[in-house]
Amino acid sequence: MSRKGNELVKRMVMMLTGNLFISICVGCYRLSGFGVDAFTCMNLGISGYLGMTFGTWQLIMNAVILAVVFFTVRNCIGAGTIVNMVGVGYGADFLCWLVQDSLQMEMTLPLRIAALITGCLFAGLGVALYMAAEMGISPYDSVALIIGKMSRGKIGFRYARVGSDITVVVVGVIFCLMSDSSLWTVIGIGTLCNAFFNGPLIQFFRVHVADRIRKK
Repeated sequence: MSRKGNELVKRMVMMLTGNLFISICVGCYRLSGFGVDAFTCMNLGISGYLGMTFGTWQLIMNAVILAVVFFTVRNCIGAGTIVNMVGVGYGADFLCWLVQDSLQMEMTLPLRIAALITGCLFAGLGVALYMAAEMGISPYDSVALIIGKMSRGKIGFRYARVGSDITVVVVGVIFCLMSDSSLWTVIGIGTLCNAFFNGPLIQFFRVHVADRIRKK
């Protein structure tokens, strides 16, 4: 295989692996019971209010944001965007079904803590991998880039990501309260960890892991 072909395969593997990690991350957050990641918090809150499955609502929400991305940072759209939009929500649903319904595993406190830690790490690593692959990223991950572009570079990625994460958490909490659902199903220490630290973790894994893999 040519060097160009090898590079394309490497980027494809990085993109698919990154999206797989993100799917596992979302599922682990939900299984931990310590609160989900920021974007999932909003989508669970809204889908619960509308009486819709999480995977279906996340797909709809991604499609709406994608329309904004198309007119602002169009270069962020690619094969990875489609894989993320379609796969992550349903992948997380499958992981939760597998653990809770099929295997009927009891999520003891140690397992919940392990799921939370896995979710935190896979969130940053997954996004870093598929961003470095440059084959398109999820519409929501493009939001921080849109904020940076609109600020003309005055707001860095990590700060734009923290701001967008906090905003969607607030929206998720509002809809959860409106649907009379248990607030702790969507927000907790895991949500706060994700909202405040996911941006810095993405940047860390991008510099120290993803970019190094890409350059080899």
